[in-house]
Amino acid sequence: MQRTFICKEDNIRLDVFLTKHTDFSRSFIKTMNDEGRILINGKKEKAGFILKHGDEIILNEKEVEKIDTTAENIPLDIIYEDDDLLVINKQRGLVVHPCATTKSHTLVNALLYHIKNLSTINGVMRPGIVHRLDKDTGGLMIVAKTDSAHKTLSNQLKDKTLNREYKALIKGRIKEDFIVEGYLGRNPKNREQMALTDENHGKYSKTIFTIDKVFDHYTLLNCKLTTGRTHQIRAHLKSINHPIVGDTLYGGQDKIYTQGQLLFAYKITFIHPKTNKQMQFEIGLPDYFLKVLDKIST
Repeated sequence: MQRTFICKEDNIRLDVFLTKHTDFSRSFIKTMNDEGRILINGKKEKAGFILKHGDEIILNEKEVEKIDTTAENIPLDIIYEDDDLLVINKQRGLVVHPCATTKSHTLVNALLYHIKNLSTINGVMRPGIVHRLDKDTGGLMIVAKTDSAHKTLSNQLKDKTLNREYKALIKGRIKEDFIVEGYLGRNPKNREQMALTDENHGKYSKTIFTIDKVFDHYTLLNCKLTTGRTHQIRAHLKSINHPIVGDTLYGGQDKIYTQGQLLFAYKITFIHPKTNKQMQFEIGLPDYFLKVLDKIST
């Protein structure tokens, strides 16, 4: 797949520019460049090449292995449905769409079985998918049935009129509401992680955290996204040394829960793309989450 970028600033390194505008690390970009898959104004340059305003950067990604996305009879918990969209409660442990490591048994496979029409904007591997939840994060998601609904909902994500709120149980006690913001990018020491970085290596992110309940060794938080970056809540809480319980990727290992991070998308608010009316859906915490809260309350 070929991607084209036009530089809109002066005196920025090629590798820095591409880390800013993609999810790739500088080392991975150097590897791509060494393989001749990056061209500047039609020519191969070094990864440290200094770009100028107006330079054209062409990035040739390797072809992704083709995955046959088929319908599978996986149960769906549909909270709301009409001709334009549906709101679902995604189960913990379910990957949202097929990828190189997970080629089947995803939410998309379930949608193809249960829903006749889905938007096509994100292609055959992500039909209907407006936004994602991590595999081990359960809760509310919107799925678009039509392309027009998909475009409207995507615009709401950008202009922040589509709001998502989560519950997270974190390690340690916090007694005051707080905000974490900054540029979020790939952790150069562990590419599976996201981490706060500088402006040249990440995208702006902001999460508003409010206290729900404080326990002896844990805190239950309400988390409101104002941006939607990969692993945003998980990485933000790791950055203040209060990782989510069960989140082994970000240091949240805890014997009290070992089946994934205790993060749940419990509320979503948006403007209906056809009626223009505000819609809000809220659901209670799942049993596995409540059992942990009961245990630490005693």
